[in-house]
Amino acid sequence: DQVAATEKIIGLQSDQLKLLKSQRQLGAISNTNVLAQEAALAQTRATLPALQKQLAQTRNQLMAYLGRFPNQDRGESFDLASLHLPEELPVSLPSAIVRQRPDVRSAEAQLHQASANIGVAIANQLPQFNITGSLGSGASSVGKLFTSGTGVWSLVGSITQSIFDAGALEHRKRAAVAAYDESAARYRGTVVAAFQDVSNALRALEADADALTQQVAAERAARESLTLADAQFRLGAVGYLNLLTAQQTYQNAVLTRVRAQAARYSDTTALFQALGGGWWNRTDVDPTTSGSPDRFGLPSPQFKQQNQ
Repeated sequence: DQVAATEKIIGLQSDQLKLLKSQRQLGAISNTNVLAQEAALAQTRATLPALQKQLAQTRNQLMAYLGRFPNQDRGESFDLASLHLPEELPVSLPSAIVRQRPDVRSAEAQLHQASANIGVAIANQLPQFNITGSLGSGASSVGKLFTSGTGVWSLVGSITQSIFDAGALEHRKRAAVAAYDESAARYRGTVVAAFQDVSNALRALEADADALTQQVAAERAARESLTLADAQFRLGAVGYLNLLTAQQTYQNAVLTRVRAQAARYSDTTALFQALGGGWWNRTDVDPTTSGSPDRFGLPSPQFKQQNQ
């Protein structure tokens, strides 16, 4: 969209340059105005290659995401006008939604593993019991084998324990406990960072909406100002400097509005990422609540029963 906006501005400035050249041929203006317009047009055209380069590199990145080579670009395209943001974003979200983030789930799994390692270390300090049993026969002849009254049971038990380990088992247990504390701290830090990401994204979306509203208004005002300045210049009511200033103001307003739109989409994506993919991906959250939490941030009992 920045490329398209810049191309429109180049077309606008080219039309102005043609008009100025016509007026110069008629002797209505000096050559200075024409040269100033040519410089402004050249400066605008100079910004286009950088945008085209950025677009090409972004498309190459998209091809890589799709597992394609850059020359396998099939020409799929879209513009900002074809994208639609969710009409309503929840201002409060169930805490359980953050748990679907991969980093939170990984930290939680590591915490469970560290807890299990403590149990293993404690078990290694306890005596180990080994019990074996055997069944035989006490018959005096082959014919009486395994007949009633000749069965013999043998039960043997043994207890093993390290006699001297110089406290190795105790220190292994302490190491497991320390590892658990480390995993618990890492898990808490991961969860805190996850909530920070969600809060940052929500705040950014709020600011983006306000910024985009102001930029749209600024672009509208700049366009009306340029239209008026152009009409006045054609009638000789204002000088060329007024027209050039209006052109530059409009150009900056258009590009700033496009960047504001892109920032809003980017921050919306950041919210989905902060939530581990979005609140609609969870099966234990009622979609009709739009992410609004029930008591204690848990799904409603009615919704649980329906799922069961």
